[in-house]
Amino acid sequence: MCDPQTFDSRDSRYKRPYGAVPSGTRVELALRPPRAGGFSAATLIAYFEHRDEERRELPMPWRGLEGDRDVFDIALETGDYVGLVWYSFRLEGLDGRREELGPFQLTVYDGAEKVPTWFGEGVTYQIFPDRFRRTRVPDPTGMVGGRSVHTGWEEEPVYRPDRNGEVRNRDFFGGDLAGVREKLGYLRGLGVDTLYFCPIFEAPENHRYGTGDYEKIDPMLGTEADFRALCTDAHALGMRVVLDGVFNHQGFVSRYFNGDGSYESVGAVQSQDSPYYHWYHFSHWPDKYDSWWGIYSLPAVNEADSSYRRYIFGGADSIIRRWLAAGADGWRLDVADELPDDFIHGIHAAARQAKPEAVIIGEVWEDGSNKIAYGVRRRHILGGHCDGLMNYPFRNALVSFLLGEDAFRFRQAMETLRENYPPFAWRSAMNFLGTHDTPRILTLLGTGGDGREHDKDWRAAFRMSPGQYALGKARLKLGALVLFAFPGSPMVYYGDEAGLEGFEDPFNRRTYPWGREDGELLEWYTALGKARRALPALRRGELAWTLTRGRVLSFLRTGAEGSVLAAVNAGDRPEPIDLPWPARDWMTGAALEQGEQTLPPMTGWLLTPRPEGA
Repeated sequence: MCDPQTFDSRDSRYKRPYGAVPSGTRVELALRPPRAGGFSAATLIAYFEHRDEERRELPMPWRGLEGDRDVFDIALETGDYVGLVWYSFRLEGLDGRREELGPFQLTVYDGAEKVPTWFGEGVTYQIFPDRFRRTRVPDPTGMVGGRSVHTGWEEEPVYRPDRNGEVRNRDFFGGDLAGVREKLGYLRGLGVDTLYFCPIFEAPENHRYGTGDYEKIDPMLGTEADFRALCTDAHALGMRVVLDGVFNHQGFVSRYFNGDGSYESVGAVQSQDSPYYHWYHFSHWPDKYDSWWGIYSLPAVNEADSSYRRYIFGGADSIIRRWLAAGADGWRLDVADELPDDFIHGIHAAARQAKPEAVIIGEVWEDGSNKIAYGVRRRHILGGHCDGLMNYPFRNALVSFLLGEDAFRFRQAMETLRENYPPFAWRSAMNFLGTHDTPRILTLLGTGGDGREHDKDWRAAFRMSPGQYALGKARLKLGALVLFAFPGSPMVYYGDEAGLEGFEDPFNRRTYPWGREDGELLEWYTALGKARRALPALRRGELAWTLTRGRVLSFLRTGAEGSVLAAVNAGDRPEPIDLPWPARDWMTGAALEQGEQTLPPMTGWLLTPRPEGA
């Protein structure tokens, strides 16, 4: 970091406009080095990474003095460029000294395309279909994968290897689409606007991330008619549906690869004349092939194959278009950074053509603006690819704060994203505290760790002590308040609102505890969901930090329709906080006066202005 008085990319005196810019923007940059430094010349060095590595060196004219500082400035023209610009500065002294500042990131995106706003404004609920709700105990006879079904809904998922040393994930609980339809009223009452389903297509494993047939709803979940009916009912209640698209790899047990011959189709393993043979990379046919992370049951797909592209997004009845026509409203792309950029662009274009309000959300675990995957800088959020990304940086920073890190670290992490992300991607981020790929947030916050210092049998049997549970719940309530108040879509992983515990997969995929919910947590989440719907500032308002120090994190969301102040104290002692107006706490109804107030330990406020004396 350079001296913020010489250059600060987040201060309009040094850089205008703020953050990422649409192509064609003229970016004004200024340096203010101390006069005592004796700098006589300044140069801007701009590296246009996505334009054949173009490099520009531009002299910055001296504009005069501001107090005890020289001012050098320049305007950088972005023209029709779309991509990252890495820029730095060189200061030269009268004595020949040189000082380098940077590099800094400038994201230049395609501003021509309008991104639907519904996803980022609403509340998302992630459903792991096998574990949410079942209407009957299914008979797995005739279904692919050699499945077994738990008769007891509250049984423990199978986690030990079988006699061949494999954890096959073939134990099912039988959650179905009819069960989700039964609970649409519950979900709408929770404030949910978007249902995000983990994969629902036929597949041998209970997680269904090794797709068997993209054209068929898994029979344990129901039928295409059931899916269409669910979408119709959800839409009638004002909710939308997002599906999980797993297009980087498929199942060993699938109609395309057909590794065990379960399907009648001639798969890639049966014949090199199969229409699916060129979908895969065989080093030795039929037994050696590329697979996702070396997992043999998930053969990797050749996304460059033209027939595969037509099947997924190019054809009139392609998978992307087909399921949008059946009622879906968008797609979440599994392992998006392992899909080629032009493949994602094809999905995006097909989705928008099929349904102009459709959204594409990508799974990326890092800052998606500058992610490098397989040696390539990705174009995830430069326009025409992903409309938003799963926000793991948000999750990681918020969990760290709740577990003891200074609030300023959370602010810095979020400001980095806000500066690097185009506004559409910032507002369409899928924010969360937990997913099917992370330990249950209640357990993580209650124990402070992932339990990996113990063996898997210990983690399977573990349940928090009353003290750990109380601590986890107190922290989770604070985290959920920040989640629902922050820009982007707050996403709730099924059961987090009900108090589900568990470490990693499969313990984070236990069944929803119907009838055994934590009522206090459920009430808290419900109040937050109602706030998100009732208070426009939480959906569309701008973000302004008010206090980020130590164990206190507070910020304002302000828009044309009002303001909301979110404040949490994650520490063990009271902390002073200044309120800009007389306020009422949405969560408790308590009235608070303008000026300095005391925020008790382990307490969160969601404050709206109230008239004096009200």
